[in-house]
Amino acid sequence: MTGLRTHETDICIVGGGMAGVAAAVSAARRGQRITLVERAGFLGGAATAGSVSQFVGWHTRAGRKVIAGIADDIIAELAGLGGADGFDRFVMSTGHCMDRIAYDPDLLKIALDRLMQAGGVEVFFHSILCGVENTKGRIERISVAGPGGLTGIEARCFLDTSGDMALLSAAGAEFLPEPAAGRQPATMMFALAPVDFSRLEAVSREQKTEIIQRGLETGALPRAALHHSRVPGSAVAWFNISRISVDAVDPLSLSAGEMEGREQAVRIARFLIGNLPGCEQARLDRLAPSLGVRDTRRVLGEHVLTADELRRNEGFADTIACGAYPIDIHHAGSTSLTIEEFGEDHYYRIPYRSLIPKGLKNLATAGRGLSAESEAFAAVRVMPSAMATGHAAGIAAAMVAQSNSGDFRAIDVPALQAELRAQSAFLGES
Repeated sequence: MTGLRTHETDICIVGGGMAGVAAAVSAARRGQRITLVERAGFLGGAATAGSVSQFVGWHTRAGRKVIAGIADDIIAELAGLGGADGFDRFVMSTGHCMDRIAYDPDLLKIALDRLMQAGGVEVFFHSILCGVENTKGRIERISVAGPGGLTGIEARCFLDTSGDMALLSAAGAEFLPEPAAGRQPATMMFALAPVDFSRLEAVSREQKTEIIQRGLETGALPRAALHHSRVPGSAVAWFNISRISVDAVDPLSLSAGEMEGREQAVRIARFLIGNLPGCEQARLDRLAPSLGVRDTRRVLGEHVLTADELRRNEGFADTIACGAYPIDIHHAGSTSLTIEEFGEDHYYRIPYRSLIPKGLKNLATAGRGLSAESEAFAAVRVMPSAMATGHAAGIAAAMVAQSNSGDFRAIDVPALQAELRAQSAFLGES
């Protein structure tokens, strides 16, 4: 990597989605110099570029809150801008009840900017990973292509929160086998406005079922759903209905998927305006900047989280986060989805070892990089869980950067857990 501009830092985080932001905030609060590399011109990942527009999976079905800590700080910053309402519960068109925080994707960009500025985090926007120096499992330096050319970033440790595991792949990490059923399809979010929410929210489940059936029969709807969320204080509704089978780490497949997603959005919007009460006066108001990708590669970690461990709430000694979101599988090539709900007050634990890829010392992951089999991944992939694992990964990275070992395996896990609890993270009941 000769001839590169060199940037030195304590911790380098690749990927500015919700996991990367949470990691940057928690590591910066420990006094570390943090550099965050993001390919877009804003932070948030799927929350902003994908315009998912709601954070789901904070509570058990009985109402026990299992996501807290840095995630709460992010929501507080966003709420201060008027970009988020409080928690509410909604019934999906499938009949399943979910909890959520609806938010404004554009105001979220500003909230995340402010958190980075408050923590002194150095952000490289419009920058793409293009090289890695790996010496016997230790990342010495990465190179990124951005405005002005190439930059070499040297750090004591690295986090891959890129979602598609770009850094892990470039560093030679081993990945888990693909599920026999294939990866979950992506979604192109789109918004309609103005929407009469008094009429839209009054649509009964029976009416929704009839409208969905009509849409499926005519080919207007690619899946059996009418999921939407409201931008707080507005007449804008974001819809999560499209379904695009795509390999998000294949540039041609991803590009074709982006185009197909926009076409689906136009077709679905036309159908909703003509068939869904409350949408008659609306128009296609916005398209998400990019596809919302649910599934790419899954790294082989020191522990591979399984669905059975979620079902029985395995009591890991190295728990660093919890979750309660159900196993939610969108089937490629089908209009259906499978949701496996847990018990009323059931939650599950996520172990620290699932953040550590085999064969690499000073590189860990969080968010969608979590090491989990495909069924378990379908539960832990949501953004509140990503923030929780990012929170833990950021503290762990700070501990590594402040140590002599330079190895994520060598940190004091009980000390990590104590710090997480002191910052209001929920790690389960003893």
